Amino acid sequence: MPRTLSTSNMVTPGRLSPPPTEPTDGEQAGQLFLDGAPSSASLDTLIQHLVPTADYYPEKAYIFTFLLSSRLFIEPRELLARVCHLCIEQQQLDKPVLDKARVRKFGPKLLQLLAEWTETFPRDFQEESTIGHLKDVVGRIAPCDEAYRKRMHQLLQALHQKLAVLGQGSEGLAGADKPISYRTKPPASIHRELLGICSDPYTLAQQLTHVELERLRHIGPEEFVQAFVNKDPLASTKPCFNDKTNNLEAYVKWFNRLCYLVATEICMPAKKKQRAQVIEFFIDVARECFNIGNFNSLMAIISGMNMSPVSRLKKTWAKVKTAKFFILEHQMDPTGNFCNYRTALRGAAHRSLTAHSSREKIVIPFFSLLIKDIYFLNEGCANRLPNGHVNFEKFLELAKQVGEFITWKQVECPFEQDPSITHYLYTAPIFSEDGLYLASYESESPENQTEKERWKSLRSVFEPGWGMGGEWREGLGYLGDD
Repeated sequence: MPRTLSTSNMVTPGRLSPPPTEPTDGEQAGQLFLDGAPSSASLDTLIQHLVPTADYYPEKAYIFTFLLSSRLFIEPRELLARVCHLCIEQQQLDKPVLDKARVRKFGPKLLQLLAEWTETFPRDFQEESTIGHLKDVVGRIAPCDEAYRKRMHQLLQALHQKLAVLGQGSEGLAGADKPISYRTKPPASIHRELLGICSDPYTLAQQLTHVELERLRHIGPEEFVQAFVNKDPLASTKPCFNDKTNNLEAYVKWFNRLCYLVATEICMPAKKKQRAQVIEFFIDVARECFNIGNFNSLMAIISGMNMSPVSRLKKTWAKVKTAKFFILEHQMDPTGNFCNYRTALRGAAHRSLTAHSSREKIVIPFFSLLIKDIYFLNEGCANRLPNGHVNFEKFLELAKQVGEFITWKQVECPFEQDPSITHYLYTAPIFSEDGLYLASYESESPENQTEKERWKSLRSVFEPGWGMGGEWREGLGYLGDD
C-alpha cells in the first residue's frame, strides 16, 4: 500500500573586473570586492558596475546575476532608464559635439550590453517606454558610426520575434490548462482511457518528457524572482503568481493536472483487476521517467497514486506488484529535505554535463521543490544588510541555481512527438477531488464510519446524476469547469 500524501556556464561566478568609478556611500574598495566579486554594496554602486565605459565592460556572470536579482529592489524599466542616463552622462552624449574616438570604443560595449539584456530577459522590454530608452541612447552614438543604428535595428527585430514566440507559447499553454472536470463517472461513449491511447510505458514516459520540456522552455529566468516580489510574508513558501509569471503558473498547473489524471485513470475502471493493471502501468511509466531524468513527471505520478482515493483501494493494491513502486517512493522520499532525490538529481546533472547523446542531457527537476529552494534564496537576496547594502553573494547563489535551470530547459527533446498522446494528456477530462472519492467508494465500499459519512454526503450532493442503485444517468454527468 502506498503512503497517503497531502494534496550554467553562463552564471558560474568568475573573477569580476573592478568598477569603473570609485565606491560611493563610504564604501571601501577592499570591503566591496571579495575574491574579485562584490560581496555587498549599495544598489547605486551595483548599478554603476553594470554600466560599460570606453575601457570597461562587466563580466557576463555579473550582468546575468545583477539583472536577475536587482528586480527585487528596482523595476527593470527603471533600471534601464538609470543605466541609459549614466551612459549619456558619463560619455557626455548630450553634448553638441561628441568625442568620436571615445564613442567608437564605447559604442560596441553598450550594444553588447543591450544585446545580452534583450536576449536573456526579453520580457523586460515589453513596455514601449523601454524601447524608447534603447532608441534614445543608441541614437546619440549613431552619428559616430552608422553601423550602430543598423545593429540596433537588428537587435530590436530579434527582440520582437522573441517576444512574439513567447507570447504564442504562453497563450497555447494557458489553453491547455482548462480541462473539463467532472465529479461522477461518465459513460464509456464519452470517456477514453489512457491505455487505449498508449499502452507502452516507455512511449508514455517519452511523451511526458516532451510535454515537460515544451512547458519549461517558455519559463523566463526572471519569473523565479518575480513570483516572490511584493509577496505576502505570511504566505509561507508559496509563490505569488501575477501577469509576469504566467508560464511559471502554467507549469505548476500542469503538475497538478498530471497528478489528477493519474488518479482519474486508476479510479475509472470498474474491475479491480483493471485498476491494478493501470497502477502497474503507471509504475513502469514512473520508473522510465526516473531513468530519463524526468523527475517532475515521476513525482506527479507518485503523488497521483498516493492520493487518498487511490491509496484506500486495498483490494486493488493487493493485486499489484509493488516492489518497483516502493523503490521509486524511496527515491522521492521527502525525509531529510528530499535527500535521496537530491542525490539522484546531482547524478543526472553530472550525466548531463558529460553526455554524448541528447537523451543523456535531460534533467527535469521536481519543480515544486525547485521553487521552494529558490524562495529561500530570494529571501536572502531581498533582505538588506544592517548597513543598507545589498548582499551580492546571495545574488550569486540565486543566479547559479537559476542558471543551472536555464541549461536544463534548453535541451532539445530527443523523442519524436506523438500528437494523439500529448493531446490526450492535455485535454482528457479529470475527476475533481470529490469525484475521485465518489469513484473510489463505488469501486471499493467505504470501510469505516468516516468514509461512510463522506460517501453519503457526496451522494446527496450529486444525487441528480445517480439512480437509487448508484448507476449513471445519461446526460447528467458533466458539471462544467471547476
